[in-house]
Parts: sequence; C-alpha cells; structure tokens
Amino acid sequence: MAENRDDPELQWFKPIMRGIIPLNDFHLPRRLRRTVLSTTYDIVTNQNFTAVIDGCAEPAPGREETWINDEIRRLFIELHQQNKAHSIEVWENGHLVGGLYGLAIGGAFFGESMFSRKRDVSKIALVHLVARLRLGGFVLLDTQFITDHLMQFGALEIPHDVYDQYLQEALMHSGRWIGNGDKATILETIQMMRS
Repeated sequence: MAENRDDPELQWFKPIMRGIIPLNDFHLPRRLRRTVLSTTYDIVTNQNFTAVIDGCAEPAPGREETWINDEIRRLFIELHQQNKAHSIEVWENGHLVGGLYGLAIGGAFFGESMFSRKRDVSKIALVHLVARLRLGGFVLLDTQFITDHLMQFGALEIPHDVYDQYLQEALMHSGRWIGNGDKATILETIQMMRS
C-alpha cells in the first residue's frame, strides 16, 4: 500500500489479524440475493481493468484519500496483462457503476479494493466474485482487513499464523479464473449460496 495517492513509495503490511471470507461459508443476505438474481446490470470480468482500479482510487464519502498510487496502478495493470490480476465489473447502459479487483495466485484470491457508484453494486460484484472463485476451485479469499461491510458476508479475522497455514494450502491448489462464458452456471452457483 501507499500512504496516499501522491506517495511514490510502497509499504508492506503484515497484520496480526488477517481478514478472510471463507468461500464455502459465504453468507448471502436474502434481500441481496434477490437483487443479484434480478439485476439488469451487466456483470462481466476483465473488460476494463484499468477503469476499475481508477474507480477504486476515486474519492468516496468517508474516504477522501486513496492508498492506490501510480506505482500500484502500474504494477496491477502489468499483473492483469499477465493474467494474474482480475476485475469484476458492473455496467449499466455502457457506464461502469462499480466493481472490484484483486490478484489470483494458485488457489488464493487477494481482494485489493472495490467501489460503487450506485447502491449495492460493489456487493453484487463481490457475490459474482465468490461464485467465480468457487466454480474455479479457489480455496482462499483474502480481504486483508475486515470491515462491517464484509462481516455481513461471513468475513472473519484469523491470527496470522493460522492465515499462513491457509495460504500454504491455497498455494498448492490451481484456481482457474472463470471468464465471461457461462452466466447460467454462475447464477446457479449464486442461487445455492446460503442465506
């Protein structure tokens, strides 16, 4: 992370307690399930990765500054070009209204940031991310830190030594990124998520 947008340096963090969302215990609130399954938004992956990073770096209520500096932006765009970083994007009438991005290594996905320009769209993106990760054989969704927003989905904090064990196991798996192909299978996976 960078201290702020203009900070040219990157800092490494190793939190004592690490945030994760257990993929098999992902909790999908009923109201949000209805919203996700009936939405008219187009939910796609990797159509405009750069726009997602830029959206995540925009000022938002309660967060006027960003930790995404030019170097992080450059590195993640490069990782995306190497098919290691991915975005989930929510579009409405040709306009990007929300999304998220992160890094896939083995069977682990490291969620970096999300944004929303309309109600619930970052949540919709997260639900679609979890469906794709489950379908692709991923075993770890790392959120780094935990927020009230993530706790509603079953996010929890675990000590770093336990996290290291989860990470080592995840790195032995080969997760496969699920692209824009079979939307029906993604929706079926969402329907099976527990409430």
